[in-house]
Amino acid sequence: QVQLVESGGGLVQPGASLRLSCAASGFAFSTYAMRWYRQAPGKEREWVAGITSLGNVRKYADSVKGRFTISRDDARKMVYLQMSNLKPEDSAVYYCNSWNGHSEAWGQGTQVTVSS
Repeated sequence: QVQLVESGGGLVQPGASLRLSCAASGFAFSTYAMRWYRQAPGKEREWVAGITSLGNVRKYADSVKGRFTISRDDARKMVYLQMSNLKPEDSAVYYCNSWNGHSEAWGQGTQVTVSS
């Protein structure tokens, strides 16, 4: 079955870096766009970054542009979110999402906490 499993979250200080990983299985990974979302307590889930199936277009929310980088490795069926210069407002559960225009899946999320 379709499965997305995130990892790499944790507790870090402001200014630190983290790399989130998402392992995909059960679907034709290379034909799906991949996205990262996040949800902070009491807030709605928000889109963070996306990468096309070909990997040639990457887009970011304004709040993370210049600090976060999304990438994918089709051979390993992995998608990554490299996060740098983390801020307290980046604290949230981060979710991996796969989408091809008519079907999508979600991972269970990984917690990122940025605090001094």
